[in-house]
Amino acid sequence: MLYTSLVMLAFALLGASVGSFLNLCIDRLPLDESILRPPSHCPTCGRRLSALDLVPVLSYLWLHGRCRYCGASIPLRTPMVEAMSGLIFALLYWKFGLSAELGMSLTYTCFLIVIFFIDLEHYLILNKVVYPGIVVAFVFSLFWPGIGLKDSLIGGAVAFAIILIPHLIYPPGMGLGDVRLALMVGLMNGYPQALVAVMLAILGGGLLAAAALALGLKKRGEGLPFGTFLAVGAMVSLLWGQGIYDWYMGWFRG
Repeated sequence: MLYTSLVMLAFALLGASVGSFLNLCIDRLPLDESILRPPSHCPTCGRRLSALDLVPVLSYLWLHGRCRYCGASIPLRTPMVEAMSGLIFALLYWKFGLSAELGMSLTYTCFLIVIFFIDLEHYLILNKVVYPGIVVAFVFSLFWPGIGLKDSLIGGAVAFAIILIPHLIYPPGMGLGDVRLALMVGLMNGYPQALVAVMLAILGGGLLAAAALALGLKKRGEGLPFGTFLAVGAMVSLLWGQGIYDWYMGWFRG
């Protein structure tokens, strides 16, 4: 028990550190900037950040959410991504242990977090993220026990088709980026877990859209970042998709 707790803590710290890099990707990729150069710096004053400025979560708290050099506000998203990454990394270790599935699921997590926040902030699903994700998901399907290439391809095709239909009916409401992401999510989860991921995204997006309309936060016809919901659905399905599917189908078996 103590060993498990210590290893989970180690993965939480690793995830928070990886989250710092994911923040950089979220900042730079929509602007078509390099994620390698220049080193991390304040976007307001341009001052290069020191190691003390880059301690996940703690630096944000210590600096009260402001740049040490110019006092510019640091987005709240910065510690959120770091904390989320740490929590998910620890959860994935708890779920999969030290295994091949752990390594693959950690890789998926990085893709999904970047997609989640870029779509949330910019309403963009970048090909430079999704296309590598599709390739990675295809390759990983060859090694993931219980999925395999056949179920992965079926999952990809089913998820792709489900999201393609609303795109064809009303392109402004469902972009091609969502369709490509659905393919990636389907390949990741395989069949039937891909159905769970897509249905969770549709249900979550629909409920939030209805709530936003009722509260006057959105007007009819305004879009929502559906890729954000697909990323959440993919992560939930990766962890508990088969259980959710079996529970749902159990209602029809009596």
